[in-house]
Amino acid sequence: MINGKKVVVGMSGGVDSSVAAYLLKAAGYDVIGVTMQIWPREADEDVSKKGGCCGLSAAEDAARVAQMIGIPHYVMNFREEFREKVICYFMEEYLAGRTPNPCIACNRYVKWESLLHRSMQIGADFIATGHYARVERLSNGRYAIRRSVTAAKDQTYALYNLTQEQLAHTLMPVGAYDKPAIRAIAEKIGLTVAHKPDSQEICFVPDGNYAGFIEKNSTCPVPPPGNFVTADGQILGRHRGITHYTIGQRKGLNLSMGHPVFVTEIRPETNEVVIGDAEDVFTDHLLCDQLNYMSVPAFTDGMRVMAKIRYNHSGAPATVRLVGSDCAEVIFDEPVRAVTPGQAVVFYDGDFIAGGGTIR
Repeated sequence: MINGKKVVVGMSGGVDSSVAAYLLKAAGYDVIGVTMQIWPREADEDVSKKGGCCGLSAAEDAARVAQMIGIPHYVMNFREEFREKVICYFMEEYLAGRTPNPCIACNRYVKWESLLHRSMQIGADFIATGHYARVERLSNGRYAIRRSVTAAKDQTYALYNLTQEQLAHTLMPVGAYDKPAIRAIAEKIGLTVAHKPDSQEICFVPDGNYAGFIEKNSTCPVPPPGNFVTADGQILGRHRGITHYTIGQRKGLNLSMGHPVFVTEIRPETNEVVIGDAEDVFTDHLLCDQLNYMSVPAFTDGMRVMAKIRYNHSGAPATVRLVGSDCAEVIFDEPVRAVTPGQAVVFYDGDFIAGGGTIR
């Protein structure tokens, strides 16, 4: 029993965080449910209609679940933190020709840094979420994220840059179950969200139109249309603006080349989008910075890892080479497709995250 230990559960109104709160209460924790208000008030209704995880309906669903399982529920305002750390970052990265991962930024700076700080202020010992991942303390004394028991829902990639302090105060009970088991628990105890669909899109861009969102909300000039070019500078046509494209993209180019072509590079300094063939999208190395160490205190030169370059990438064997105090080169055993600046590369040592960085 964990009697007396207080845990704040971030409740999005979905089945995973709802069951996380139930499991922790059943284990003997003093559980408090908190829904994070993160999106501007004027957009709450629109986000809710499109099924986002941060609209009014999310708080309403979470409140109903909290009442059913017998825990207090509060709504906390994190709008300013979300705007600065997630939305502004998201727009700045796209404007710079990179493809950001806002969920990683939200996890690190809002769902953990900001929520943990406020939770500690009210006397909580831990925060908890409904992520499909596990937190364990290793024999070397360090905390690390471990893959969930289900590869189909594993969410460890998006958690690679949590700090040791954050992990020491984090619980992730859902990581020990697969999705059908979580839904079965919710149904068994009568939760109304037992069969609620998962949120699929970025919560603040529910229609998936990233470029349109940036054009509407950016206070900086949005890059205008420019040229599609080959790697050596031959002009192939006109693009709609670099915020519409990402590395490896094939659809939506509107180029009649007689064969499939792909985005291989984005050049913000010249407002060009480079086009190439399928083989041009593959590379056997990348550079990353903004390193975060998790299961290890630092990367060693020549360290062998499984490197994952995007959320739905299965990972590839690679060697890490140190090229600076906050920069590493990753050399893959075999070429990988669509290494994308702005995305994360996450290093796995077996089931555990060793660390990772941002692809540059």
